[in-house]
Formats: sequence, C-alpha cells, structure tokens
Amino acid sequence: MTGMLTQYRSYDRSARMLMVNQFTINLGFYMLMPYLAAHLSGTLGLAGWLVGLVLGVRNFSQQGMFLVGGTLADRFGYKPLIVAGCVLRTLGFATLGLVDSLPALLAASGATGLAGALFNPAVRAYLAAAAGDRRLEAFALFNIFYQAGILLGPLVGMVLTGVDFRVTCLVAAGIFALLSVVQIRALPARGEEAAADDEAARRNGLLSQWREVLANPPFLLFSGAMIGSYVLSFQVYLALPLEVRRLAGEGESGTVAVAGLFAVSGLTTILGQTKVTRWCKARMTAGRALALGLLTMGLAFVPLLAATALPVPAGGPGRWALAAVPPALCALLLALGTMITYPFEMDTIVRLSGNRLVATHYGLYNTICGIGITLGNLLTGAALDASRSAGLPALPWIALAALGLACGAALHGLQRTGRLAPAAGLEAAMG
Repeated sequence: MTGMLTQYRSYDRSARMLMVNQFTINLGFYMLMPYLAAHLSGTLGLAGWLVGLVLGVRNFSQQGMFLVGGTLADRFGYKPLIVAGCVLRTLGFATLGLVDSLPALLAASGATGLAGALFNPAVRAYLAAAAGDRRLEAFALFNIFYQAGILLGPLVGMVLTGVDFRVTCLVAAGIFALLSVVQIRALPARGEEAAADDEAARRNGLLSQWREVLANPPFLLFSGAMIGSYVLSFQVYLALPLEVRRLAGEGESGTVAVAGLFAVSGLTTILGQTKVTRWCKARMTAGRALALGLLTMGLAFVPLLAATALPVPAGGPGRWALAAVPPALCALLLALGTMITYPFEMDTIVRLSGNRLVATHYGLYNTICGIGITLGNLLTGAALDASRSAGLPALPWIALAALGLACGAALHGLQRTGRLAPAAGLEAAMG
C-alpha cells in the first residue's frame, strides 16, 4: 500500500485528480444504481417493463453517445466535457429522487447515461496525455481507484437507502455537484491545445473525425478482439449471481455469497493491480499480456465447469459451499485477467490512435464494446436458459471459456502479425 501511495504521489496534480475523480464518480454512481430498480418497482409501483425501459434508456444513451462524447472532447478539450458530464449527472440523479412521472424519469435516466458518455472518453484521454510515457502504470492506478468506487458505493448506498432512496439520490447528486465545482476550479485545461494545433480538426466537421477513426484497421481489429474481455468480466454481474442464487436460493445465505463475489473482485484488484502490471511489463510485450489476460478470463470458468460434475447436496454447508466457492474462484480469476489486460488495453488504444483524436478512439471503442456486452449478455442468458431446460449445466461455462480462448488467440494473432502497432500513416503523425 505504501508503494502504491508513493507511485500515486509521483504523478502531477492533474493525473492525481483524475484518479480521485474516477473513484468519486463510481462511488456516486454505484451508491444509487443498484437500488434504482427496487425504487421504481416498489416505491413508485412501476410495471416490470417500465422499469426495464427506464434502465434501458440510461444504458442506451450512454453506449450510443460514447462516440459523440469522445469526438466533442477532441474538438473542445477534455476538461469542458468532464465538467459537463458531472453537471449533467448531478441534475439527472437529483431528478431521479424528486420526480415520479414516467416522462421525467426517462429524461433523468437518459441524462445520467449521456453524462457518462461525455466524461468517460475525456477522462481516459486526459489521463493518457497527463501520464505521458508512464501511461501503463497510470492506468493501473486508475483501475484501483475505479474498483474502489465500485466496491464502496453499494455499501454507502445500502445505508442511505435504508433511510430513504431519495436521500441516496440527493447525496449522489451532491457528490457530483461538489466534483463539478472542484474540477472547474482545480483541474487544468487539457486537450484544447491539441485541437487548436490540428488544422484538419478545426476545419472539418465531426464526420471527418469519425472517418479518420474508422479508417484505422488495426484499431478496429483490436476493438473487436477485446469485446470478449468485457462480455466475460460482466458475468460477475449476470451469470455468477444467477448461478449462486440457483444453488443457494434467494435467502440470506445466497445474498452473502453474491456479496462475496463483488468483494473478491474489488479487493483483488485494489491489492494486486500495481504488482500484476509491474510483473507483466517486465516480462512480456503488450500483445502477449493482452492474450494472457483473455486466456486467464476464459480459464476462470473452469471451476464452474468442474463443479457441474459434482453431485449437488440437498442442503446444508455442502450446498452453500458448492454455490459460493466455484463462483468466487471464477470472480478471482476474472479480476486477475482484467488486472492483466486493462492497463495494456488503455495504452494500446493510444498507440493505435497515433496519439491523434485519442478521445474519439476511446469513444468508439466504448461503443463497440458496449454493443458486444449487450449481445454477449443476450447469448449468455439464452445459454443459461437452454442449459437448465436441456439438463446440460456445463453449456454456458463451456461457451464462456471458449470465448476467452478465442479472443486470446485473436489477440495473439494480431500481435504476431504486427497489427497491434499503429499504421504507417499514424506512426508518422506521432512523429
């Protein structure tokens, strides 16, 4: 922990602020969002499909607007988009706690999603610029702050929601309001100078930026190969809790086991990220590290696959252990795979961009991976249903393990054929 703090202090003020900002962003977001569905269906009495609509609008507005947010950040600078996103989320969260009409709820949900699309690419592009040649280590630290917010947010939200969900909304909105003020006053401007120096970006419209990014085959191939990492890591929120509930039930023991999944995932990252990144950097290229990370994430589902060969106890400690231990091992290995890939992934995007239109590249990357997560979750859900109806419990775990192996092989192939290096024109642009 001391080494991590020393490393954190070694970065300039802007990089340190971005890391703390991301922790605060995730704290505010995750103290509210896990409890929103229960508020909509319980307190407000909305039908299930309306709850799904409100939540879906948030997801769609964020995933669908990532590219726009990144493009605007490259044109107008990173700080304005970060501040605009935080202000918009302040308004969105406050509205969620104060209104009960469906149109207002849809507008507030859409605003919270759009806010994420505005600041997400800008934050990553800003951090990449601020960290310079220490991008890899900076993104490793960034992931620690990111995961710490995810870990702490639901715990704070549980306490506040126990009082009143509206209190949770207003506290979350207050956090984003404070964050907005701090960034307006203390976060140095960044990115404006790049836009000013880029004559083409100033002269041409948004479509020209998109054409430039879409005409970058190595980046597009990399984005497609990395979809699997997001589909696999998301199973901590989808397939693993469903498997725990299937075996442990909906009672307190099941709740404890599900909470354990998130604790394992978050604490593993907080305690191990910088060590894993340092070890990988010293021993392998970025392409090999990315392939190893995807391979690890694919192998994460082997404990669940092995558990399907065991007899299921009727009840007692044996059944709880079967429900809790294999998913926890899976969550641990998924966290390890993510720790391996994430810093190299973020750094590779910058390299493949040629250090041009970095936020636009991050925006398109997030959109591609977001679409992949949606399709992957639909297929995972179908595999879970099919496995239960056909009596083949191993089916989803085989499919997920195969996805990890296939994406790892794809990344290895991209590395071996030199497609994880910038195209010649982009290398020239990098100077």
